[in-house]
Amino acid sequence: MTTTAPVVARSVRIRSMAALFAGVAAMNTVMVGASTAGSLIAAERAGAGFSGLPNAAGVLGTASGALIAATLVSRRGSRFGLVTLYALATGGGLVAFGGAVTGTLALLLAGMALLGLGNGAAQLSRYVAAELYPEQRRATGLSLIVLAGTVGALAGPALLAPTSHLAGLLALPELSGPVGLAVVVTAVAVLAAAALPRTAATTPAGVRPAFSLADTGRALRSRVVLTPLVAMVAAQVCMVAVMTMTPLQLHEHGHGLDGVGWVLGAHMIGMFALAPLSGRIADRWGGRATIYAGIGTLAVASATAIAAPTAHATGLPVALFLLGYGWNLVFVGGSGLLSRDLPAAERTRLQGIVDALVWSASAVASLGAGQLFGVGGFVLVTAVAGTLALLPLALLVSRSRPARRSP
Repeated sequence: MTTTAPVVARSVRIRSMAALFAGVAAMNTVMVGASTAGSLIAAERAGAGFSGLPNAAGVLGTASGALIAATLVSRRGSRFGLVTLYALATGGGLVAFGGAVTGTLALLLAGMALLGLGNGAAQLSRYVAAELYPEQRRATGLSLIVLAGTVGALAGPALLAPTSHLAGLLALPELSGPVGLAVVVTAVAVLAAAALPRTAATTPAGVRPAFSLADTGRALRSRVVLTPLVAMVAAQVCMVAVMTMTPLQLHEHGHGLDGVGWVLGAHMIGMFALAPLSGRIADRWGGRATIYAGIGTLAVASATAIAAPTAHATGLPVALFLLGYGWNLVFVGGSGLLSRDLPAAERTRLQGIVDALVWSASAVASLGAGQLFGVGGFVLVTAVAGTLALLPLALLVSRSRPARRSP
């Protein structure tokens, strides 16, 4: 089922897209820097075995934030929802900064979870962007917001050293610098969201959609939701598993941080920089075709990584670039389907649920990848991840066949 969106004036669209882009760029920058510094702080205070806790807290916060943002946007409008979640993230930045300064891991984790709430809202804002465009261009609209992740991918790592140095000059623990930056940058996200035009709630006043498990389960099993959901979860698991283990693989084979940075840089470019191309593909040939292309790209990426698991200058950068772009194709293609094919009254809520499930899958993938690496190394991780990426093909093929008529 599709609905025709009202025509949005070009000036309103430009203003809204600039505000949404700025908010997403800010939150991506925050999460990259705070998660990196938080992992190092946790390792210093509690040991290497606890280094993954800050990132896990941020991921779980992101999943929760997607659900909360969907509820607020559907009931109070996009500006209210984004401003509220970004403001909570600013508070989270203060809490995390306090934990980083005092070395209190519990405060750091609580702050990272609150920062994740803002990141969940940022992720959901791509659907807000899609609503600004005609139905046949919605994938292009949301892909421009996905592109904002490029800013975070570049700025987040680049700001680690300067902010750490600044904290040292202020007689603070150096690693508190990148966490403290989160307070300032999330405040920028609040201001950006406040610049959005006031929008109406997507759920009419006095109407509250059912949130029962039975109703949600039926909605998730419907064709318009299940296909992009399964594809996006599988792509997320594949991408996160391989990406998480790549630095460890390079480290074990004697490569330094420069080699790690080169490979992960290629991966980040693939994840975000070509998002507008994915949007054009989705609008031209459809979300399902874009998902097919993404799955194929993920398969080629996995095969390349298996064939050249130690080639840090050639094979691995190519494999990680393709891994990022394969994920992007599935992410944009699936998001495009969810932005067009759902009834307006249920659209925002179901988009939030799908995002929450996708981000929850990230946490599972991170934990599972470490276990697989310990058993069979990087090749086993990549082989399993590539196989999982192919699983949605069975669903896509079966659901594309026309139903057989009864005699």
